Amino acid sequence: MENSNIEWTTHTFNPWIGCQHVSPGCDHCYAETLMDQRYHRVAWGPHGERKRTTKQYWKQPLRWAKETQQKERRPRVFCASLADVWDNKVPSEWRADLFGLINSTPELDWLLLTKRPENIRKMLPSATAGLPDWPWANVWLGTTCENQEKYSHRWPILRRIPATVHFISYEPALGPLTLESSPEMPDWIICGGESGAGARMMEPVWAGKLLEECRSSGVAFFMKQMTQKRPIPSSLLVRQFPIAARN
Repeated sequence: MENSNIEWTTHTFNPWIGCQHVSPGCDHCYAETLMDQRYHRVAWGPHGERKRTTKQYWKQPLRWAKETQQKERRPRVFCASLADVWDNKVPSEWRADLFGLINSTPELDWLLLTKRPENIRKMLPSATAGLPDWPWANVWLGTTCENQEKYSHRWPILRRIPATVHFISYEPALGPLTLESSPEMPDWIICGGESGAGARMMEPVWAGKLLEECRSSGVAFFMKQMTQKRPIPSSLLVRQFPIAARN
């Protein structure tokens, strides 16, 4: 999608569509609601299919990269909002094609967000075979951590994989989250409550305490939304971006 409605990215790009639930944060998955239940484009779940998007669609990032040569700010591309790059149900050839595209668009910052960080290290070699050595200056690696349990499990895995930016999506926020026990801090935290029917409540105090912790630790903080997209209190309306370390 061009000029995404997601506040922390410029564009979204889905190399394929389809996924399955892996943790409580997936329970009200908007992608499943949209692609499976509403439009019936792809069946969700462990036995569901993954559908690759069209060749014409894959040309969009090339155009974005060309257009950005006349712009001051680097566009951010969220990949993938309707799938997971590190899903083991996806053919490895598709992933290799995606990284070929990422490599050919150094003008774009690609934000790869996953709930499967344990798959990254074993999938990276085949995905980047024949391409420049990892890490790449235009790839940010992120993982979703909806509560303390998932943060304590997923962040230690992600932080061991070299990346220009490491980030955490604390969305949907389903419980309080602290970074205090981490030996290394992420570069960026995106915080957000759940929206849609049956949205589970994010207590504002969770976001407030995390914001203060980010401030004291030098971690960029981005408040995306409150539960059911209620107005964001002025004390929480902070929308920062990390500074990418480039060679």
